[in-house]
Amino acid sequence: MRIDILTIFPAMFEGPFSHSIVKRALDKELVEIHLHDIRSFATDKHRRVDDYPFGGGAGMVMMVEPIERCLESLTSQRTYDEVIFLTPDGERLVQPIANRLSTLSNLILICGHYKGIDERIREHLITMELSVGDYVLSGGEIPAMVLTDAIVRIIPGVIGDETSALSDSFQDGLLSPPVYTRPANYKGWKVPDVLLSGHDRNIAEWRHEKALERTRARRPDLL
Repeated sequence: MRIDILTIFPAMFEGPFSHSIVKRALDKELVEIHLHDIRSFATDKHRRVDDYPFGGGAGMVMMVEPIERCLESLTSQRTYDEVIFLTPDGERLVQPIANRLSTLSNLILICGHYKGIDERIREHLITMELSVGDYVLSGGEIPAMVLTDAIVRIIPGVIGDETSALSDSFQDGLLSPPVYTRPANYKGWKVPDVLLSGHDRNIAEWRHEKALERTRARRPDLL
């Protein structure tokens, strides 16, 4: 898989993509991540990528031309399955969307900033718009990191035990059940006996029931 990320702050991605699961995927060459500085495609000497909004109002708007030039440069070299804009008014990112995107070959993620991007980019060049929640962040960089991590971690071969990702919250429409590890008794806080029984069927039934209980209590909307 190849992921191209358009941003005016490429340095923000260096830390998150240099550790943990994403780094493992990069090291295994299971994913390529390419960062593109939108300012590099500005046409004036100041590398300006924003301007005042038509009609007045507070804030600045990211301009059409630098983003369009960057997209044109990329799409002239390969075909992309989705061109995704990260925005608070996009479709809510949920696990089935991440699952589907992880099966694709080439993705573009566009990080907005300021008051947003010129609507003509959204009308003519974006194929998908995603939100990571009902709140506003300073830009699309953190949502792009979230989406990248959600996609990359479920690519086959990234996680050593591939069944681990399949038992995560939301994969089966439920929240994950409680988990425990050694010691079995810490200050009188004991691990449930069923998990120490070695009885696979009973353990599976217990986990399913606990997942249902947790989902009913915390996210009844999922049921």
